Amino acid sequence: MNLEILTPDKKVFEGEVTAVTVPGTLGSFQILKDHAPIISTLEDGEVIIKANKDDEQRFFIKGGTVEAIHNKIVVLAEGIA
Repeated sequence: MNLEILTPDKKVFEGEVTAVTVPGTLGSFQILKDHAPIISTLEDGEVIIKANKDDEQRFFIKGGTVEAIHNKIVVLAEGIA
């Protein structure tokens, strides 16, 4: 899957990932390969990115939205803490 994390100022992350956990408005949820298409609002919280089982990155975002379709995920964050 390809993930992009964007803020109004810059591109924070772009790359291939195996899983992404985002802070949805109704609770955190994980996006895996071949996830059903989704668009959701995001709360302030951690985005957890896994590129493989030993590699994990974390970003704290200040709200935004996420869209996942055809194994392409875009997180539009209002900001990064």
